[in-house]
Amino acid sequence: MKFTGKKVIITGGSSGIGKSAAKIFAREGADITIVARRENVLQEAVGEISSTAVSRDQKVDYRSVDVSDWEKVSEFAKEYGSDIGAPDIIINSAGISHPGYFEKIPYEVFQRVMDIDFFGVVGMCKAFVPLMKERGGHIVNISSIAGFLGVFGYSAYCPAKFAVFGFSQVLRSELKRYNIHVSILCPPDTDTPQLEMENKIKPEETKAISGNAGVMSPDDVAEAMINGMLKSKPVIVPGLNGKFVLYASRLIPSVVEWVMDREIKKFS
Repeated sequence: MKFTGKKVIITGGSSGIGKSAAKIFAREGADITIVARRENVLQEAVGEISSTAVSRDQKVDYRSVDVSDWEKVSEFAKEYGSDIGAPDIIINSAGISHPGYFEKIPYEVFQRVMDIDFFGVVGMCKAFVPLMKERGGHIVNISSIAGFLGVFGYSAYCPAKFAVFGFSQVLRSELKRYNIHVSILCPPDTDTPQLEMENKIKPEETKAISGNAGVMSPDDVAEAMINGMLKSKPVIVPGLNGKFVLYASRLIPSVVEWVMDREIKKFS
């Protein structure tokens, strides 16, 4: 049991990748606190996660917190530190997306996506790093393939995930001295409730581009994330297609752009 007795906090832990990760940590003997906004969904998720625990001594709990609200996040950290202590692992999985044509996406959507996807990560790190500095630990911030590659239709989502990527690189450098490892997870499209919602409003051009990359299950993404954590990988990209896109975007960006432009022109 690699994580027996470890204290794990997972934002966005009531569904998708976060919930899949929580189940794996539970099977590995960890104590888990999942964080999201909707209390009824959190309660249901806690039941599912608890069923995978391997010991009666394990604790699986939840907190209803909007990670975009700094005051609430700060209050949560104070309560957690007082009641439980310092977390060993934080998985920042909470996130939203709203694909569409740039001119048709309301300005408020850009703000909301950035508030949750980026400032939600910053707030959790800001609140909990002081607790973790004495013992060390591991933070995983979830970005996306759209965090290193600008994709048609994601003018609100890509900037937030790019910001997570850059922030995490800086954090990794600064926190090494405290034995706090920082990893960036960059999953491709993953079969989650968020993707289901996205597919209802995606521009056809976006569907054509993302259709080339395939869809992974949240369980497979979570498994890849945890394997990457065990190897202290700075950047974790699940799946062969995702790895190919990462390296291609860095080594031959003009070819990647040509491929995407070819798909987009089909709808011109």
